[in-house]
Amino acid sequence: MADLSASRASAVASHVAAAPKVAVADLGALPPRTRFVFRGREAAITAAGPAFGVALPREACRFAEAGDRRVLWLGPDEWLLTAPEGAGAAIVADLAAALAGLPHSLVDVSHRSLGIAVSGAMAARVINNGCPLDLGLEAFPVGMATRTVFGKAEIVLVRTAEMRFEIDVWRSFADYVWRFLEEARREFA
Repeated sequence: MADLSASRASAVASHVAAAPKVAVADLGALPPRTRFVFRGREAAITAAGPAFGVALPREACRFAEAGDRRVLWLGPDEWLLTAPEGAGAAIVADLAAALAGLPHSLVDVSHRSLGIAVSGAMAARVINNGCPLDLGLEAFPVGMATRTVFGKAEIVLVRTAEMRFEIDVWRSFADYVWRFLEEARREFA
C-alpha cells in the first residue's frame, strides 16, 4: 500500500524565499498543521472540547486556543480544529473515545489547506485589496475568525493580534492568493 503520510511541501515555498521584507505588510508561510472539520450537536460539542483540549467557541466567528491547538467557529454546527502536524492520530483517538455513541462528523482536511500570515501596520489594508470585510479593529477584533473570500478564492481569515492575520487557503488557490497579496503590498515596498 502507498505511504500517504509523506510530508507536505508548501505550495508557496518558492514565493516565500523570493518575497521581499516589507515591515508594514510582511508575508510568511505558516508551518503545516493538522486540520479537522468537526460537526455535531450539543452533546457532541460539549464532549469534544475537553477531548481536544480546547473548548469549542459558542460565539459566532470566534476562535479559542490553548497551547498549540486552536478551534475556529465556522458555522452553527461547524468548527475547524487545528493542531501541530503529526497530531492527527492522537486527536482521532481522543475524540473517538469522548464521542462514542454521539452523532458527529470529524473529517481530516489536513492536506487541503495551508496557512499564510500577514502582519504589520498595513496588514488589514493589504488584505482588503481582495477581501470585502471591514477589517477595522472594532469590526474585526482580535479573536475573530470567519470564512470569506479573497479575490476569487475562499479563505478562512483569523485575526490573531492587532496587526496580524492568518489566512487558511486551499492549496490549489495558495499560489493565486500569495501573488495577490504580493501585488497588494507593492505600494509599501
